[in-house]
Amino acid sequence: MDTIIKAIVFLPLIGFLIAGLFGNSIGAKASEFVTSGLMIVTAALSWFVFFHVALGEQELIKVSVLRWIQSGSFDVEWAFRVDTLTSVMFVVVNTVSTLVHVYSIGYMHHDPHRPRFFAYLSLFTFAMLMLITSDNLVQMFFGWEGVGLASYLLIGFWYKKPSANAAAMKAFIVNRVGDFGFALGIFLVFVLFGSVNFETIFAAAQTYLPAEGAAAGEAVITLFGMHLDKADAITAACLLLFMGAMGKSAQFLLHTWLPDAMEGPTPVSALIHAATMVTAGVFLVARMSPLFELSPDALTVVTLIGAITAFFAATVGLVQNDIKRVIAYSTCSQLGYMFVALGVGAYGAAIFHLFTHAFFKALLFLGAGSVIHAVDGEQDMRYMGGLRKHIPVTYWMMFIGTIALTGVGIPGTVIGTAGFFSKDAIIESAFAAHSAVSGFAFSMLVIAALFTSFYSWRLTFMTFHGKPRASSDVMHHVHESPQVMLVPLYILAIGALVAGFLFHDYFFGHHYAEFWQGALFTSAENEILEEYHHVPLWVKWSPFCAMALGLITAWYMYIRRPDVPKYLAEQHRGLYQFLLNKWYFDELYDFLFVRSAKRLGVFLWKEGDGRVIDGLGPNGIAARVLDVTDRVVRLQTGYLYHYAFAMLIGIAALVTWMMLGSSF
Repeated sequence: MDTIIKAIVFLPLIGFLIAGLFGNSIGAKASEFVTSGLMIVTAALSWFVFFHVALGEQELIKVSVLRWIQSGSFDVEWAFRVDTLTSVMFVVVNTVSTLVHVYSIGYMHHDPHRPRFFAYLSLFTFAMLMLITSDNLVQMFFGWEGVGLASYLLIGFWYKKPSANAAAMKAFIVNRVGDFGFALGIFLVFVLFGSVNFETIFAAAQTYLPAEGAAAGEAVITLFGMHLDKADAITAACLLLFMGAMGKSAQFLLHTWLPDAMEGPTPVSALIHAATMVTAGVFLVARMSPLFELSPDALTVVTLIGAITAFFAATVGLVQNDIKRVIAYSTCSQLGYMFVALGVGAYGAAIFHLFTHAFFKALLFLGAGSVIHAVDGEQDMRYMGGLRKHIPVTYWMMFIGTIALTGVGIPGTVIGTAGFFSKDAIIESAFAAHSAVSGFAFSMLVIAALFTSFYSWRLTFMTFHGKPRASSDVMHHVHESPQVMLVPLYILAIGALVAGFLFHDYFFGHHYAEFWQGALFTSAENEILEEYHHVPLWVKWSPFCAMALGLITAWYMYIRRPDVPKYLAEQHRGLYQFLLNKWYFDELYDFLFVRSAKRLGVFLWKEGDGRVIDGLGPNGIAARVLDVTDRVVRLQTGYLYHYAFAMLIGIAALVTWMMLGSSF
């Protein structure tokens, strides 16, 4: 088993090295086959580990690789920690990554830089595997920064496009904000527990806080000028760790990079949004659940941010016209669902939704790529329409992704798509939880479900139904994608339909305890599980009603009365522009941070560096030397009588000095 786990982690790294170092020598085809072939093996091994660990008897596997850092009491080993949570992430990351690799063989067929692209994909996968197999926070931070680097490279893959370069920089910089908080959180955890190893932290966390009713105790640390006792210090550590999660998982306030990431090739969007980078924050909070369980205040913040994100992103998705941006804001909203589940203590429901979401969101992104491939690179849905008969296979794959995302199913039965089981579990858990903000979260999630249904069906109707709005030349060349692109869609469609039904009882049902085997820690999970099964009937039906209302509204506005959207946009221009411009966050950040940073930079450059440092330093000294030499040069006239006069002056001065010296 140790060898299998090492193979899962290192095979993508080998693929990256082969394609990255020797891609131009062996050719694009060989690079594609090597990286994709290694990923197929990795995915197969991942499912084997999943059945052996999550559905088998093995609780925890720890594979030592090497001694990494030793400095005094600081001891960090590079080891792979594989429990049920890791095995679930193995399946998610490697299955989607493998399908993206295969899909990219067709999608990137005409790109001259395919070896570099496939090398980046494999590097991205390796970095994510390093993150999810980490046995300590430092190793996790290594993988954390690795996916950040790989996302920068992939988003800016078409580096000759200024918009791609700007989007890559934006993703990198915004994530640095969250990563700064994550790094501080790691430092604080080390100060509190004397270790960054998970086993040590989790064992110490159980008895770290004073017993209930006991005195709070003295301050154990001073942070930002505040003297914190143990409870407050734990809250501060959790909030700093969550700040890192907000950046990677694009939560409200640190979400602005996610839609711009669409500048990369479509397979990159599927990989980032479905399986790797954006799920890292959810994984972090789930992995550190023993710590978060000690801080109700931190969990309240997680719930609030998640609920606001779910609502905010859903409102923006209502009016976007770029097919990939609509799906991107859907990702942002669904991540909000996951954080609400984490915040109310329903960790199993959060990972369950992460698991199902990977299938239908990858399906939607790759389906969108198939649409874009068919219409010669067009991404604006206003210039599509009527594609259903031209690309029927892509249409039905997108249809399956849409019903999974919107959560089509019959409450109280086993009939439903993957999204139906996982999303409804989160909504019902939010209602059943005893958090101070659970009612607010429940309301926001139901409203977000309504908006999700509307913009998802709006995308389907605008893209595939109605009259064609593309030019006749584009419509003449519309064609179905090749099988190498469609086969990954078939596999993802199966997952989008049956993953919820097959695994619901394991992730968040009757087999919860034996499935997770202690990989998730919570004091409230069992209570939520009990109450989750006994919520009122109207709660169970509220997501279904929201989904149905969104579908009917979208059908009326884009099939029955396609003139209505334009009329509403003109009647409510302020609201329409507010949503179309994404609540003006980009403009606000540009005003507060970008422009002010540029102004400060220009001032320091011209005044500080140019006038003060260079003016008084090397440039100033050089200028004075030039002034002196210029004056000396003027004495060198070349006339003999000038030199004779200078000699006479010198002799006179010398005689005068000698006379004065002798007189004294």
